[in-house]
Amino acid sequence: MFIYRNATTVEDLGGGVTRRVMAHGGQMMAVEVTFAKDAVGPLHHHPHEQLTYVLSGRFAFTIDGITQEVSAGDTLYKAPNIVHGCVCLEAGTLLDTFTPQREDFLAAR
Repeated sequence: MFIYRNATTVEDLGGGVTRRVMAHGGQMMAVEVTFAKDAVGPLHHHPHEQLTYVLSGRFAFTIDGITQEVSAGDTLYKAPNIVHGCVCLEAGTLLDTFTPQREDFLAAR
């Protein structure tokens, strides 16, 4: 399937964070998440595996109690049920890939 960015919907999550569900189907999902400087992705966990690719910006990510700074070109892996979150140090965008897909994100649209 082809997904064109201008045909997707931006969801305002508040606090300087927006989410755009991109391609999804079967067991995978791609989601673009944009952060304003100082916006927070609160600590949370979920049963999905997640890869995060930093498209732009700079973030302090905490995964399983360890915090490190990441920037454009870096990738993070989050195992199922691992507590993770971030603080945006420089406005930027992340590309999250989930498996299985986030049914909760689809239901919220």
